[in-house]
Amino acid sequence: MNQVDTLRKSTIRKVTYRLLPYLFLLYVVAYIDRVNIGYASLEMNAALGISSAAFGFLSGIFFIGYFAFEIPSNILLHRFGASKWIARILISWGVVTVATVWVQNEYHLYVVRFLLGVAEAGFFPESFYI
Repeated sequence: MNQVDTLRKSTIRKVTYRLLPYLFLLYVVAYIDRVNIGYASLEMNAALGISSAAFGFLSGIFFIGYFAFEIPSNILLHRFGASKWIARILISWGVVTVATVWVQNEYHLYVVRFLLGVAEAGFFPESFYI
């Protein structure tokens, strides 16, 4: 076995044990974050006075922000580097998620869900870039 093969195996081992568990955890959190609006709707719709049609739009507006900003997010990844840009994604994702606490009506929720999609845009493809 030559030195290149040893380096390659060492790199793959480090990525497997250090990076993949972290990315797996983030994917689980991302999935929970996307579907939590459905669980919250059981009591939230009545509390905020949201109709079923408004809730349907509310569920989809996340993906509008996500898809609209996925390509710009990937372009900015190349400009700033993967570690900085993924850190930006995670920080803004957390800030917007916490901001959901102060939602008082369905229009606030529209804005927060759209911003959540914008904040999370590019997370999936950018994690494969690493």
